[in-house]
Amino acid sequence: MERRERKSRRRKRKRKPENFFPYLHLQHADADTIFALLLAAIFNSQRPGSFSFIKKCITKLRSSFLNPNPILSLLPFLLTSKSAAIASLSTEIVGALSLYSLELNEQIALDGEIVKGLVLALASSKKRRVLMATCNAVLDISTTPVARQCLLRFSTLESLMSAFLQVPKSSVMPASLCTVNDETVDDGSVACLKIGFEDDELPVSLLTASIILINSCDIEQLEKIPRNLSETFLAFLKNLWAKVHNQMLLANTMKSSQEGQFFISNIRVNNLADSIFRLSINSSQVTTTFPLEVVKRSIFGLTKSSFEDFMKIHWEVSPFLIRKFSRALNENDNVFSSLIKSLCSTEKVPSFLSSILQNLVSCFPIASDELDVLSFLKEVRNMLGCPIIYQQDIRVLRTERQMKREVHYFQKSLDCKKDFHIFNIEDVLKCEEAYKEGYTVALRGMEFRFKSIAAIANGLASIFGQPSVGVNMYLTPPNSQGLARHFDDHCVFVCQLFGTKQWTVSSQPNVLLPRLYDHLDSLQDAEAENSVTDCRKFLLKEGDILYIPRGIHHEACTDNGDPNGSAAGSLHLTLGIEVEPPFEWEGFAHVALCCWNQSCKQPQDASSESVLEFLGVISVNLLHVSIGLIGDSDTTFRKACLVGATSLPSGTCYWLDLDQKTIFSHLIDKINTESRFSEALRIIEFAIRKNEDPFQQIRWLWLLNAEGETAEGHDWNFSFMEAAKLFPLCVKHKDKAEEAFMNVKSRFCDEVLFGDVVDRYKLLLDKYRKARKQYMNGMISLQCTS
Repeated sequence: MERRERKSRRRKRKRKPENFFPYLHLQHADADTIFALLLAAIFNSQRPGSFSFIKKCITKLRSSFLNPNPILSLLPFLLTSKSAAIASLSTEIVGALSLYSLELNEQIALDGEIVKGLVLALASSKKRRVLMATCNAVLDISTTPVARQCLLRFSTLESLMSAFLQVPKSSVMPASLCTVNDETVDDGSVACLKIGFEDDELPVSLLTASIILINSCDIEQLEKIPRNLSETFLAFLKNLWAKVHNQMLLANTMKSSQEGQFFISNIRVNNLADSIFRLSINSSQVTTTFPLEVVKRSIFGLTKSSFEDFMKIHWEVSPFLIRKFSRALNENDNVFSSLIKSLCSTEKVPSFLSSILQNLVSCFPIASDELDVLSFLKEVRNMLGCPIIYQQDIRVLRTERQMKREVHYFQKSLDCKKDFHIFNIEDVLKCEEAYKEGYTVALRGMEFRFKSIAAIANGLASIFGQPSVGVNMYLTPPNSQGLARHFDDHCVFVCQLFGTKQWTVSSQPNVLLPRLYDHLDSLQDAEAENSVTDCRKFLLKEGDILYIPRGIHHEACTDNGDPNGSAAGSLHLTLGIEVEPPFEWEGFAHVALCCWNQSCKQPQDASSESVLEFLGVISVNLLHVSIGLIGDSDTTFRKACLVGATSLPSGTCYWLDLDQKTIFSHLIDKINTESRFSEALRIIEFAIRKNEDPFQQIRWLWLLNAEGETAEGHDWNFSFMEAAKLFPLCVKHKDKAEEAFMNVKSRFCDEVLFGDVVDRYKLLLDKYRKARKQYMNGMISLQCTS
C-alpha cells in the first residue's frame, strides 16, 4: 500500500511541469506582465506546454499595442516558430502593427530581421495557414512606398512569386471583371476594373502581393529577379491577361453583390498590365531577331551592289520600285513569309480582320526623348492595357474620288467631345462591315503587336542607323482609296503582302525634307495639289516593295478586280524610317559641338564667375542656335545621319564611311561660313518675348551627360542657360560677346574631328534603342496575338 502511494506521488511530480506556465494569471494581466511571461516562455521553449502558452500570450497581446516595441523585438523568433499557430499569429501581429500607424509601418519594414522572418516563412512553410497569414502581413506592410522598397531589398518578391507558383490552385484560374457597389463603367475606367477569381483566397492573395511589388520595382530590381522565375511567372500572367482582355472587349462585368463563388481581388486590369509590361522589359523571349543580311536581302535583293546603288541614287531623293522577281528570294530568305502566314492564315478577308483586332491593346505613344520607360508607365497607368483606341491605334476611312477628301466610318468618334473612343467587340465587327462598304482599315504601331514585324523593324532600324522603325498596316477593299493624297515626314517602304494596288507618286519632292514632328504646311500641301504635272505610276503586286522618300506626295487605290471577276483587295505594310532630331545630321553637329566643348574646357574656379567666363558659355549656346538656323534652310542638315548604321559587313562599308565624312566636312564648312551672331541673338530675343525656351528643340543633348554630373553655377558641357539671363549679358557686352562667339566658332570648325564624335553619338543612339526595345517588349507582351 505504501509502495503504491509513493509511485502515485512520483507520477504527480512528473505531471507538475505541465503546469509550469501560469495560465490563470493571463486573464487579468497587463501588457507588461504578459510580455514578461511571454519572454519567460520563449526562454523555456523546450518545456512541455510552452508553445501553447506562447500562443495564448500572443493572442492576448494582439489586443494591446500601446507599447509595441517590446513585441517587435521578439517577432523575428516568433515568425520562424515550428508551431504553425504561433507563426501565423505572429504574422497577424506584424500586419496589424503595420496598419496601426505610418511610423510603425516604416519601423517594421526597416527591421531587416522581421522582413527576413516573413521571407523565410514564405519560402519554407508548407502550412496553408502560415502562408495565408504571412501573405496578408506582406500586403499590410506594402501600403507605403518606403515599406515596399524595404520588402524588395530582402527578396520578398521572389519568395511571393515562388510561393504562388507552388501553391495548389486551379490551372486556369477563371477570372471575371467586377464593379463594386454602384460603380459605372465607361471608356476611361475600363482598365481600372477589379478582377475576380473563381479560386480560393491564398493564391489570389499571393498573386496580389506579387503584383504590388513588381509594380514597385525599378529596372535594376526587375533585372535581379531570377530569369527562370520571371519567365515562368510572366507566362502565367499572360495567360490570365488573355482572359481579362477578352472580358474587357466583351464588356463583361459583374456586380460585387453577384460574386457568388468569385473572390474579388484588389488587382485591377491596369495593375496586371503594368506587371506584364515590367517583367517583359528585359525578357529575351518576347521578340525574335532576323540576321541583318536576311532583312537587307528581303528588301533590296541578293547582290551587294543593290543596296549600295539604292543608297547612292534613291535614298531621301526619289521613289524606287523593287520587284519581287528581281530579289529572287526563297522562303528562308524572305522575312515576310511567316508574317503573311500569321496574318492571313486560311481565313478570308474581312474575317481575319476581326480575329486580329480583337486581340490587340492600345499602344500609347511614348515621347521621343523619354528614355525612362517606367516614367512612361506612370503617365499611362490608368489606361494601360485597354483595347485599341480610334485614331491612336486604328483608323477606318476612305477617300471620296470626286471631292478628294477623307471620310471616317467612325465619324461620330471624331465629332464627339470625348477624348477617346475605346473599341469593344461591336466596333470590331463594324470594321468588317466598313470594309465591305469600301473603307480602308489602317492599323498603327504594328511593330508593337507582332513579333515578326518587330524583328523586321529592328533590323531595318539598324541598317539605317536609327533607334526604331514604325510600321503601319493598311487593308483596302476593291475599287477603293483609303488615305487622300499626302506626303509623310518620314521615308517609307511599302511592302505589298497580298493583292494589288495602284500608286501615284510625285516625281518632285519638297525643296526641304520635312522633319519628324513638324507641322505639315497645309497651304504648301494645297499648292502642290494644284500644281502636279509630273507623276509616276506604280502597280504593286504581291511581294513588291516601293520606296517613297519623305516629302514626296503620293496616293494609292485598288481596282475592280481581274477579268475573271475576283475581288482585288489589298494588304500592305509601310515601314517608316522615322529620323528623330538627334539622328539627323544637324543632331550630329550639335553632338560634335558638345564633344568639342568638353574636350577643350579648362578647370575653372566656380566662385569666380567673370564676364569672360560667361561669354564663353554664351558663345557655345549661340552656336547651337546658329546650327539650328542653318538646319531650317539646308537639306543636308535634315538628312538622316548614318554614322550608327550597321548595314554592311566589315570590309564593304568603305563607301558609306567615306560618304559620312564628306557630309560632316560639308556641315562644318556651312557652320563656319553661315553662322551669324546677330541672327542667333535675334532668335534668343524672340523666344524671350514669347516666353519660350530657345533650346527646347535640342533639350535631348542633356542625355549625353551619362553620369548626370553638373558643375556648380553652370555645366560647361551642357550649358543651356536660361534665355532671360543669357540675353541681357549679350546686350550689355555685345562687342565682347560677338568677339567671343566668332572665336568659339572658328576654333570649333578648325579643331573638331569626325572620329572624336562617333563614339559619343553611338552612345546616344544606344540609349534611345534601349528605351525603344524596352517599350516594344512591354507592348508586345500585352497583345494577345501569340
